[in-house]
Amino acid sequence: MSAHRDEGPPVGGPAPELVASGFALENADAPFLHRGLNLADIAHVLDLSRRGLVPAAAQRALLELLLVAQATPAEEFPYDPELGEPYNSREAWFVSQLGDVAGWLHAGRPRREAVRIALRLHVRHQIAELVGEAVRFGRDAVARAEEHTETVMPDQTYLQHAQPSTFAHYLLSFVYSTVRDGQRLLAELDWVDTSPGGAGCVNGTRLLEDRAFVAEALGFDGVIEHTRDAMWQVDGLISVLAVASSLVSNLSKLAEDLEIWSSSEFDYVDLDHGFTRASVLMPQKRNPYSLSIIRGASGVLIGRLSGFLAVSKSPSARSDNLIYAYGEVPRALDLTLRITRLAAGVVRTLRVNADRLAEEVRGGYSQATDLAEHLVQTCDVDYRTAYLVVGRAVRTASRAGVPGVEITGEMLDRAALEHTGRALGLAGTDLTGALDPWRIVLSRDAQGGAAPAAVARMTADLTHRLDQLDARARERLAAFDGAETALLDAVRQATTPESAERESR
Repeated sequence: MSAHRDEGPPVGGPAPELVASGFALENADAPFLHRGLNLADIAHVLDLSRRGLVPAAAQRALLELLLVAQATPAEEFPYDPELGEPYNSREAWFVSQLGDVAGWLHAGRPRREAVRIALRLHVRHQIAELVGEAVRFGRDAVARAEEHTETVMPDQTYLQHAQPSTFAHYLLSFVYSTVRDGQRLLAELDWVDTSPGGAGCVNGTRLLEDRAFVAEALGFDGVIEHTRDAMWQVDGLISVLAVASSLVSNLSKLAEDLEIWSSSEFDYVDLDHGFTRASVLMPQKRNPYSLSIIRGASGVLIGRLSGFLAVSKSPSARSDNLIYAYGEVPRALDLTLRITRLAAGVVRTLRVNADRLAEEVRGGYSQATDLAEHLVQTCDVDYRTAYLVVGRAVRTASRAGVPGVEITGEMLDRAALEHTGRALGLAGTDLTGALDPWRIVLSRDAQGGAAPAAVARMTADLTHRLDQLDARARERLAAFDGAETALLDAVRQATTPESAERESR
């Protein structure tokens, strides 16, 4: 080994550039970790104590001080970038209050273990809350759908008229995606709700051979098996960010549609005034500002997912893939929660212009597919031929200003004669069943269709699924809160004067 190597801990304080960049950024994340760090420290002290590793007086002093720290808001706790990352500020404060007794907090545990636990405690609560907000959006959307089962509209692909449908059927498509993302979030919650406690740096510690106590004390559902993996895994955080991005991406699709449809050119929907913003220059404008917030947030979350993937590609057991996680993951989930709540408000208060939608569907040609299928059923022609015949008839009608509902058998015969050399014998035929948008909707009674009966089956199914998601999320939140409350109550009980008297006997 070279004689010129400078081994050992740093001498002197950190460089101001490091303070202003790394440590300042890490301390900005302290509010996300503060409560979890206190709980992790409490569980660690209790674990040491039950093994007889920490003297009773030291245990009591530490627990009493940790209760003070827990009752102190993060904004009031003396986190100081000059001291390093948040854990260093905590260490300095504990030492200032207790002296070397504070050193027991490090027994058998590196700083990263406490921070990893704190992140999971915070994120698990966020995920369960986010599932609840997703449920709220879903319920609001289902309620609006139930109001519009007979609101006929031309559903669109590529912003072009596709087929006659209903606003209810359109809106439910976003609920199904939301339910799936809610289910994914609960699956990721199972990953988050496991404890890295007792993992040490990479290979555990001789002081704490049983890792279950900390997990149970903090209400974790289990222990991460492999100690090195427990300390350095990030794949679950990537999945959490991906699902959050997916959830808001779904809401962004809805927001983009509504932004277009709320324009004067479309006038399909109108946002409640509370979800818009005025132009300071143009008096006539009321901008759909809430929709811009939703759309922009989707881009931000995609960026955070991409950024975290970029920092996660480092070699194994490196801090750079987690330093940013402490802030980026909670901030991403907080943004997702806010946006999901915003989208629910937009949908809940949205005005749907049913007359305008009906006018548009009757004035267009979205029934063309049904008309082609009618020819297949009644005229003994293959679908390709029927498609081309109807296409010719639609082109002629559109040029003549004839709406789709007024296409006649004679027009189809002329189109067939041009294409195949023979008429189809449709002159004088009643085509209402294939042309009337509402009758077309009523024909879609199969599973997943737009007919009111089919929509009713879906709203009932979605309501059941949303209720299940809500119940599971509430159950998990109650379990988290119950475990934390029980832990704090046990510590308060252990630090009463009566307990001190018992210890002294």
